[in-house]
Amino acid sequence: MLPPATAREPTFRAILRVVVTVVLSALALYLVYLVRTPLFYLAVATFVAVAVSGPVNRLSLRMPRGLAITLVYLGVILVPIVIGAILIPPAVSAISSLVTQLPSYVQDVTDFIQGNQQLQDLNNDFNLTAKLQELAQNLASDLDVVAGELANVGAGLLGSLFAVFTILVFSIFMVSRGRQWTDALVHYRPEHERRAIRRGLDRMASAVSSYVGGALVQATVAGLAAFIVLSILGVDAPLALAVIIALLDLIPLIGATIGAFIVGLVTLFTDFPTATIIWVVFAIAYQQFENYVIQPRIQARAVKLDPFIIVVAALFGGFLLGVIGALLAIPTAAAMQIAVREFLAYKRAVASGTLAEHLAEDDGEGEPPPGDSGPPDPESGSPPEPEPEPG
Repeated sequence: MLPPATAREPTFRAILRVVVTVVLSALALYLVYLVRTPLFYLAVATFVAVAVSGPVNRLSLRMPRGLAITLVYLGVILVPIVIGAILIPPAVSAISSLVTQLPSYVQDVTDFIQGNQQLQDLNNDFNLTAKLQELAQNLASDLDVVAGELANVGAGLLGSLFAVFTILVFSIFMVSRGRQWTDALVHYRPEHERRAIRRGLDRMASAVSSYVGGALVQATVAGLAAFIVLSILGVDAPLALAVIIALLDLIPLIGATIGAFIVGLVTLFTDFPTATIIWVVFAIAYQQFENYVIQPRIQARAVKLDPFIIVVAALFGGFLLGVIGALLAIPTAAAMQIAVREFLAYKRAVASGTLAEHLAEDDGEGEPPPGDSGPPDPESGSPPEPEPEPG
């Protein structure tokens, strides 16, 4: 016998509950959309705080923690300034030289075409030299447009500086107070859950910090190798080009290839084609050496991800957030993998009754997260107090 129809009909309270839930969810999503920029700043600041927590914790063993934070962030601030001082003067000089010497380059191309019958036929069909000469003559008249674009770039640069300043301030707070915040969040959880959460956070912080350190070492090696080769070839501004190689080498998968291509274009103006051929051979050989020798050794303990996951993470990160997303994708995927692994291990330990043994395991991979001022006591999360002497 079927129940009465009225029993199956939703009540007014159930309908109201569904409507309120949908409306509140929509409002929450809209609020997240409105504050997406500050949330992005917080996410990047968290990554920066975790990345610098390793050097800060090591320095704090030898000096006050405040001084350690100051020294590390002075280094973080000075590095972009030094990079700008290396890149900007050669870039301005190169652009000025290109504008000045473009007519002579066009004349060289014209003379080269006149000496080759096949190129003469192509020139007669497409009128290439006339178009190049017209481009060289019109370049000077377009300088006002270039100036306007440079002004827009300057305005964007000011906005970027504000964003960087905000991210640094957020990350400083996280480094100095991060451990107290995490302890406050898990304070009311049972003791074994607190220890498991701290264990997972420690290992996630260690993986991210190790990845960043390894990526910086790898990029530095690439820049030094490029600087040596470019200096031997006699290419102009080898230090600036080496810095470009090092910066682009930080981008997973495609960064090294893009950097090699950019430098290859520059070598076209230096002893062509000898310098270009030597650079292409070096770039191909070095990328193979980096992929199979340098990278596995440096990143052996940092991120243990399947290559397919690395590719997918880098693609999704780059598509969502551009270059920054590609940079953050791999350490984020590694942290998520550690979180899932620790959660599953915790559940298995609870089910098998071996939770105490599981929490007592210490493979030495973890390190204190941002804001930690010393090794925590397993029971309370604070440094252990010395035992009183016997009276």
